[in-house]
Amino acid sequence: MKNIERQDVYTRITGQIIQSLEQGIRPWVKPWNIDNTTGRIVRPMRHNGQAYSGINVLMLWSAAVEQGFTCPVWMTFQQAIEMKANVRKGQKGSLVVYANKLTRTEDDGEGNEVEREIPFMKGYTVFNAEQIEGLPATYYTKPEPILTGPSRIDHAEAFFANTKADIRIRGGRAYYAIDDDFIAMPPIESFRDAESFYSTLAHESVHWTRNCKRLDRDFGRKAWGDQGYAREELVAELGAAFLCADLELTPEVRDDHAAYLASWLTVLKNDNRAIFQAASHAQRAVEFLHGLQKPKADAA
Repeated sequence: MKNIERQDVYTRITGQIIQSLEQGIRPWVKPWNIDNTTGRIVRPMRHNGQAYSGINVLMLWSAAVEQGFTCPVWMTFQQAIEMKANVRKGQKGSLVVYANKLTRTEDDGEGNEVEREIPFMKGYTVFNAEQIEGLPATYYTKPEPILTGPSRIDHAEAFFANTKADIRIRGGRAYYAIDDDFIAMPPIESFRDAESFYSTLAHESVHWTRNCKRLDRDFGRKAWGDQGYAREELVAELGAAFLCADLELTPEVRDDHAAYLASWLTVLKNDNRAIFQAASHAQRAVEFLHGLQKPKADAA
C-alpha cells in the first residue's frame, strides 16, 4: 500500500507539471508574471518561517498562481488550530510531500544483521494563510511595492562574484563551457534590464555546478537536445528559479521556450520521477552556490 501511495504522489505531481507545460506555462516562472507592485515572489514558507525546498517550491508556487494567493506562508489544518485560527469552510488544500529514509535491521540470510535504508515519501495537505481566519495580522499584510530600475544590483553582483566562477563577458550568447570550465555571458547592456542579466547568469551558474570538480552531475548527455540534455536544462531552469527567489530577482524566460517545453514534456511523460529528481538536483546546486558565499563577520 505504501508503494502504491508513493507512486500515486509521483503521478499526481508529475501530471500537474505536464498539464502546465502543455498549456505553455512553466509553473516555476508563472508566479513572477504577477505585477511586481504586489511585491516580490519568494519561496513558499512554513508557518514557522522555514522555506520549502525542491519539488514543494514548484507545487506551492503553482497553487498560489492558480488560486491567486500573494502570501507565501502555508500550514496544515492542525497547525492553524494550534495558532488559534481556523481554515475557512470549503477551502481546497494544496499537496506537498515529505521524503526521508527509514533504517531497518534485517537478517542477510547468513545469520548476520545488516542495516538497510528504505526511502519513503508521503503527501500531505497545506493551506495558504489567505485561506485561514484568525491568524496574526502580519500574515495578511500586503508587501510594499518594489519597482526595479535598470542599474546593476549590488547583492546579486556580490553573490556571483563570491562563487569565484570564471565568468567571461563575450559575444551574444550565454552558455557554460564544461571542458574549459567557464561561463560566457553577453554584456549586461545587451539585456532589456539588469534582472534579465542576473537571472540568465543564475541559470548558467547552476550548469557550472555540474562539473566533476563540484557536484559531478551527469545525466548521460551525448548530444544537444537528447534526454540527458533536457534533464540538465530542467535542473538549470529550476535552480535558477529557486536562486532568483532567494536573491529577489525575476527569472528570464528564454527565447527557445517552445523547444525546451517539448523536450521536458518528453522526459516527464516517460518518467514520473524526473521532476522530483530535477528539483532535488536543483536544490543541491543552489545550496552549493549559497555555500560559496563569504561568511558573515562575527558580531563585535
